[in-house]
Amino acid sequence: MATLENIRSKGPLLVAVIGVALLAFIIGDFLNSGVTYFNSSRENVAEISGESIHITDFQKAIEQMTEVYKIETGQNDLNEELTAQLRASVWESMVSERLMQAEAAKIGLTVSKDELSDRLIGDNIHPIIMQRRAFFDENGQFNRGLLISFLNSLDMDATDGNMYTQIQQAKNYWLYWENVVKNEILREKYNNLMAQTITANSTDAQAAFSARQQTRNFSYIAQPFYMIPDSLISVSQSEIQNRYNKNKELYKQEESRSVNYVAFEVKPMEDDYTQVQEWMDKVSDEFETTDDIVGLINSNSDVMYDGRNYSESTVPALLKDFAFSGKEGDFFGPVFENDTHTMARIMQTGFMTSDSVRLRHIYLLPSDSERADSLYNVLRQDRKADFAALAREFSMVQQTAANGGEIGWLTEDMKGVDKEFMDAFNKKENEVFMFKNAQGIQIVQVMEKTAPRKKVKLAILERKVTPSSRTQARIYNDAKQFASSAKDLETFQAQAKERGLSVRPANNLDKNAERVSILPQSREIVRWAFKENVNAVSDVFDCGDQFVVAVVTEKNDKGYTPVEKVSGQIKAELMKEKKAERMVSDLSAKIAAGKSLEDLAKDLDVDVKEAENVSFSSYSFGTSGFEPYVIGKAMTAEMNKLSQPIKGNSGVYVVMPTQATEGTDTFNAESEINQLNNRNMYSLSYVIYQDIRDNAEIVDNRSNFY
Repeated sequence: MATLENIRSKGPLLVAVIGVALLAFIIGDFLNSGVTYFNSSRENVAEISGESIHITDFQKAIEQMTEVYKIETGQNDLNEELTAQLRASVWESMVSERLMQAEAAKIGLTVSKDELSDRLIGDNIHPIIMQRRAFFDENGQFNRGLLISFLNSLDMDATDGNMYTQIQQAKNYWLYWENVVKNEILREKYNNLMAQTITANSTDAQAAFSARQQTRNFSYIAQPFYMIPDSLISVSQSEIQNRYNKNKELYKQEESRSVNYVAFEVKPMEDDYTQVQEWMDKVSDEFETTDDIVGLINSNSDVMYDGRNYSESTVPALLKDFAFSGKEGDFFGPVFENDTHTMARIMQTGFMTSDSVRLRHIYLLPSDSERADSLYNVLRQDRKADFAALAREFSMVQQTAANGGEIGWLTEDMKGVDKEFMDAFNKKENEVFMFKNAQGIQIVQVMEKTAPRKKVKLAILERKVTPSSRTQARIYNDAKQFASSAKDLETFQAQAKERGLSVRPANNLDKNAERVSILPQSREIVRWAFKENVNAVSDVFDCGDQFVVAVVTEKNDKGYTPVEKVSGQIKAELMKEKKAERMVSDLSAKIAAGKSLEDLAKDLDVDVKEAENVSFSSYSFGTSGFEPYVIGKAMTAEMNKLSQPIKGNSGVYVVMPTQATEGTDTFNAESEINQLNNRNMYSLSYVIYQDIRDNAEIVDNRSNFY
């Protein structure tokens, strides 16, 4: 009982202790169970209208667009700049897609399966699909049959790993365009619906028609703002602050950084030139006499020997005279040009071949060797055999099979083509040949060849002078010493001046900028700048062919640009307004005194100019450029009388209408309204999307990953 009483007497304290313990337990359990949540949150590349985009989904979208790009262009090697462009394109597409889907969902807009099917393979195929070169026939026109054949090929059963990969790539390609079309249909429906909410009326139509009908000619003088020196105009800081407060929304800014940087170009030094020269002198004797010229080139040259045939138009200009005036075995060089040593030997001359051949093929799997032999024999022995029909029936490459097996034109220097195809240059027109490799069996027919031209076969050894590892280390050490000695912006600039280095600015860098100015491979500088404070000096960055050291010069947070950063811009605007007031006052007094346009021109030391065929719909006024306010006031001025001074964009004007012409067109309200609506449609979709995007909540975390 005593123990119980003690507990009761200390009840409030125990409750507090137990409460704290329970709270610690709950928090601990939450933190432990929340590890996955927080990690997942950190793995989101974006949040768009409340929808999280995981980095894996974003990366998959990049990989898909990359594959589509390769298929569309035939380009397999993508450089840093192109990769960055594709990544940015995926981002813009993803933002646009998510925002439009969210807006469409609000009003119940959808794309049904039947709608999508009709625009993909039905009677109303979308232009996006019709523009795909994969579905073009030999005349470069969209062929629905090729599209259907392509889609049928997606359901084929793969017989080996290579075929499985090709089918998966084709499916991925199609799914990409299917999604693009689906979202474009949704966008079209949304924009068409919005267009119905904004339409011109009869008053708009009459105003637009009238604006075109009356035209006027003017004589005028313009007093440019620069004619009054800035020194005569004063603008106070309070005036600047008041204007800033009034127009503050114009000065919104996103988060950004500005840097200065110096670049240490990685280029050859004198030792590098000497070493390569000595090497060329040593190897030239062997090059001139060796029987294993191919082995020597492939072991020592920057460019491998590929056995190509050169014509006068394809041979390197440096070797043209030598190649087509010498005989087999003749030797040239070595010569030095554009930092490159070159020497050559004529391997073969005096022969003629075509530059290009047009081919068609039948592709079979390695397991179809017996069928391949049978088809090959038929095509070689039976002149009436229809190659195109056999290709359509038996070839496993649906894209070419649907077109009778036609591949197109090949040139001698075309890259990325099986070397066996190049044997076609040694064949006659209509001749059929066959080759087998690990990928499959190819039965090929030469359909057409260009006229033979004189050719020569050259063995060329090239050695470009490049920075040695010792040179690169020396330049890197110079950059490292600079980075170590520069502690802040002041010492950075001082050190650069002392060393004769050019300091280059890169201002207002976005956190997702792929590069700094024109520096290649400089994304890491951007990432670094957003982690540092003003005056921070970087370590050495490797930017391709140069080492770079940077310093942060400015750090701008998201919000409003501080008044001091835009005070110069605001001051210029205020000075322009004050100059206009002075000019208007001065000119008004002179006009009131009865001065003519010629008198005003003489007083101001300017010319009287002419503006012809001006209407309310005009874009420019005479030779003065874009002056909409001047045009509006001028068109209402009294004929053959001086107007009051008119403030324009570039100065103050006085105009005098000299001739008016009325149009003879007949007003058609319906036609005019249609024209206005069609004109508005071009900009309406853009304006709507920008408004949606400006008001959307978009969290962009790309800079955490790229």
